[in-house]
Amino acid sequence: MLTDASQMDFHLARALLAWQLELGADEPVGDHPVNRYELAAEAPKPAALMPAAPVAAAAPQVASLDPVAVAKAAAAAAGDLAALAEAQAAYDLCDLKKGARNFVFADGNPAARVMVIGEAPGRDEDMEGRPFVGRAGQLLDRMFAAIGLARTSPDPAGALYITNVLPWRPPSNRDPEPEEIAMMLPFLARHVELADPDLIVLMGNTPCAAALGQRGILRLRGTWTNAFGKPTLPMTHPAYLLRTPAAKREAWADLLEVKARLAGTA
Repeated sequence: MLTDASQMDFHLARALLAWQLELGADEPVGDHPVNRYELAAEAPKPAALMPAAPVAAAAPQVASLDPVAVAKAAAAAAGDLAALAEAQAAYDLCDLKKGARNFVFADGNPAARVMVIGEAPGRDEDMEGRPFVGRAGQLLDRMFAAIGLARTSPDPAGALYITNVLPWRPPSNRDPEPEEIAMMLPFLARHVELADPDLIVLMGNTPCAAALGQRGILRLRGTWTNAFGKPTLPMTHPAYLLRTPAAKREAWADLLEVKARLAGTA
């Protein structure tokens, strides 16, 4: 052990200094030792008291906004689909809007007899600004083309109108939160009211949760119910069919149900 500073060479002294710096000793030693535990000989005198400033009256607290109530008011004020899209795009109380690239409202023919409601935009939809344009969307187009319906058809009898519960992509395509669904539900209800389709197809669990208050698409699919005052058929989402090709047989049966209902025979 070193007892004399003269025994240290330059490199050793520098290494010890670096070690002390790592320990946090970054200030030089004073000329005289200081006992930090010793009481001061005289307590410091308080600063001269300044006259107290008059206390301002407390500002009234602003009541926090109810996101659902704001959404209901905005949706109800929309007189047509263009105004509804503008009102929903301007809605700032949903945090999903901050992380999304595009607002995704709808696609297809608004006069179509069939309205398809999906969950939320994915990566492709967020980039393009239209619903159902990725692999699942391409399968959806082929499915409905098999019963004579297409989003590009100018004829309402052979057209599709497509939207989602949420117009903004959730981060990493996670499932929408109940609060997010609740905020967007007034816009969705008004969307259905303005489009006024003959029937609705709910694609997957999230639309069923929003429109029916139920989940369990494998149990709900294929059974007609009512949502927003319209005949409604839950179906498995095309993304599920891509993962589970064996379920396409049931999806085909559901499509035939849609075709029969449109023909007035179901």
